[in-house]
Amino acid sequence: MSTPSIVIIGTGFGGLGVAMELQRAGLSEFTLLERASDVGGVWRENTYPGAGCDIPSPLYSYSYAPRTDWPKRFSEQPDILAYLRRVARDHGLLPHIRFDTEVTAAEFDEAAGRWTVRTADGSESRCDILISAVGQLSRPALPDIPGVETFRGTAFHSAQWDHDADLTGKRVAVIGTGASAVQFVPAIAPRVAHLTLFQRSAAWVMPKPDVRYKDWHHRAFRLLPITRLTERFAFWLFCEFLALAIVDVPLIRRLVTWIGLRHLANQVPDPALRAKLTPDYPAGCKRALFSNDYLPALTRPNVTVETTAITEITPTGVRTADGALHEVDAIVYGTGFKGTEFLWPMRISGRGGRKLSDEWTGGARAFKGMTVPGFPNLFLVYGPNTNLGVGSIVYMIEAQARYIRQAVQTLAARPGRLLEVRPEAAADFDRRVQRRLDRSPWTFCSSWYRDAAGRITNNWPGTVTAYRWTTRRMDPADYELVESR
Repeated sequence: MSTPSIVIIGTGFGGLGVAMELQRAGLSEFTLLERASDVGGVWRENTYPGAGCDIPSPLYSYSYAPRTDWPKRFSEQPDILAYLRRVARDHGLLPHIRFDTEVTAAEFDEAAGRWTVRTADGSESRCDILISAVGQLSRPALPDIPGVETFRGTAFHSAQWDHDADLTGKRVAVIGTGASAVQFVPAIAPRVAHLTLFQRSAAWVMPKPDVRYKDWHHRAFRLLPITRLTERFAFWLFCEFLALAIVDVPLIRRLVTWIGLRHLANQVPDPALRAKLTPDYPAGCKRALFSNDYLPALTRPNVTVETTAITEITPTGVRTADGALHEVDAIVYGTGFKGTEFLWPMRISGRGGRKLSDEWTGGARAFKGMTVPGFPNLFLVYGPNTNLGVGSIVYMIEAQARYIRQAVQTLAARPGRLLEVRPEAAADFDRRVQRRLDRSPWTFCSSWYRDAAGRITNNWPGTVTAYRWTTRRMDPADYELVESR
């Protein structure tokens, strides 16, 4: 068995996870290309106050690389980044990483049967197999509001937090009420003079069963692994239960709705404010947010929730549709990411020079979220329709890593061959996924899960168990295995 050369793009959970899976199988001829000078992906980039994960750390971590000393059940950004750094170091991945190397393009060379990878510094590298692990949430999205560039005060996106900007005693506008805002608003509200939260739609906010682990927790997790595994399994089971509510058992949504409304009633006593914060769309249509301090932060006397639509940004503030000008010293955009653009701005070219961006003009799609017809020996991690409405994406990444490892082993056993998914297999998979998505509440409202045409390109319509079963075995019948030359 020969060892094919492999390039992996990205060193977040996806890139490191695939690298470890390959390494454990004895496939060590891989190089990871990272645009930054450190590992971590979104957990390196998102350093805003209060940044953390809304999935418990025993579940939001690699099953084969557990950490027994998490400070909290729901860990914060510095601890997750430290975990990824430790994983890269302890598993010997650092020598395989080329830092400060941004991939700009990749082209399949049909004559050679290999990929040519181009980077921003003008260099090129060639490989037999290309694996993209850049994720779905790597490019911040700014809102399309007239006058954004005219504001004279401090302005930045939450994913590009300006730590030199002191917001203490300032009038601050926060635009957006997604997962990031739910975390940084409670962190900054106590120190600003006034915070105006511009809300387009209210979020479903659920209670967060967080605990700060004590020494005895850490000892138990270390000496009695069954305690750690039990907590991991319990939250995995809970997430699977909630995932059933999205597509398969709509009756469960009533329970989720009741929990969310009860949480809101308990934390927001003012009926007028509570009315503003009551979602007008079904639970599950957008990502549910878990927080115990977001709603109380909005009841502070120095916080205003503004639901009137924004019409423009002026040099001194934010103007709304009622003509009011909200003068502020700083604007923080909590407006999420360009999740439906996937590999952009990388230019990926397959057979015959066909562009992946052209193939995805009608919406991104990939067989099991990982392979695309016409792009042999190219694999995607956390690709189209593999995001979760609820659950641990790390679990999904492990399933994808195992599947990709099987594909690499197939190619290693057959030197000089190319693996390309059959168009009919890819089309059939996409039809089945979209049929299930049409039954989901994600069709009821606008969200980052859907592209401009309304196609749901991001989410997996089911449980992680269903995805794990779907990807348990790479079936050669789904692929063409052809000579590369």
